[in-house]
Amino acid sequence: MTPALRRKLEALLERREEVERLLADPAVASDQARFRSLSREFSNLQPVADALAAEARARDDLAAAEAMRADPELRELADDEIEAATARLQQLEGELLAQLVPKDARDDGGLYLEVRAGTGGDEAAIFAGDLFRMYARYAERNGWRVEVESANPGEHGGYKEIVARVEGDGAYAKLKYESGTHRVQRVPATESQGRIHTSAATVAIIALEAGDFDVTINPADLKVDTFRSSGAGGQHVNKTESAIRITHVPSGVVVESQTERSQHANRDKAMKRLQAMLVEAELEKRAAATAADRKLQVGSGDRSQRIRTYNFPQGRITDHRVEGLTLYDLPNIVEGDLDPLVLRLQQERQAEELAQLARDA
Repeated sequence: MTPALRRKLEALLERREEVERLLADPAVASDQARFRSLSREFSNLQPVADALAAEARARDDLAAAEAMRADPELRELADDEIEAATARLQQLEGELLAQLVPKDARDDGGLYLEVRAGTGGDEAAIFAGDLFRMYARYAERNGWRVEVESANPGEHGGYKEIVARVEGDGAYAKLKYESGTHRVQRVPATESQGRIHTSAATVAIIALEAGDFDVTINPADLKVDTFRSSGAGGQHVNKTESAIRITHVPSGVVVESQTERSQHANRDKAMKRLQAMLVEAELEKRAAATAADRKLQVGSGDRSQRIRTYNFPQGRITDHRVEGLTLYDLPNIVEGDLDPLVLRLQQERQAEELAQLARDA
């Protein structure tokens, strides 16, 4: 670890001690909003203090083992303890470096998942349905709740478009790298000649939470339309104009909601999604201006970027953003076992962030 990165860790430890003193201040305790904010910050900084304390203990263990090595009778035991302490120090250095990576305030929250059929006709819609099912199963494995907000089914299965709300701890942190174009190579169910086709679908991941950023929506900038729901939902839903379509005129963003029985409830859901989409768009602009060279741009802005290929004949899945990221476990992945991909993408982003920290130090 470079001295500059070490100083950054020490600064975080000093900040934790400062926050601890502030939390003990009666004036802070009486301000609930500030107290909650500082409590959250203290919780986020605690792992740094724990890892630094563990590192100090490991250094003491290493020094004691090296001193013990001077005794010929204890040399073999000392060598074992030196090896264990050295391995522990390497592990702790990795944990400490991870603590330096800037935290996204939105990581702990949920997300809007949007999947749309791209090129490929009916097969693209079927593939969009397969992608949605993959994410829904992954959500089920993690104990997250999935609620479909709108869906436009394909003529031969799948979806031309489907939008769902995914709620659960850490959902955004795990799925935020899924935005982009997903390509599939396989023999479609609609193909009678057994030929392999290439189709595509786009995925957008939009955080539910604004984090430390927010946007103000001027009601005068909104065009609101009502219409009858076209989906399932019973006579009331389908016979009254309870569905809502809201257009944010300055940005051109359009959102719809038709899953609730009342117009008021649909409007509330549509406004929440509009807010999230406008926040995401603004954050993407800022990220693009400061990190144009990064491979793992987070967000839905670059949906045209081909990020992944699913090759069914070979049972292969390749993520094009990470060199060498090819897994021959496609059947399990499309059934929702996404963790091998998620972990590699998180590690890649962490490496990018640490490299940037080293350059800035």
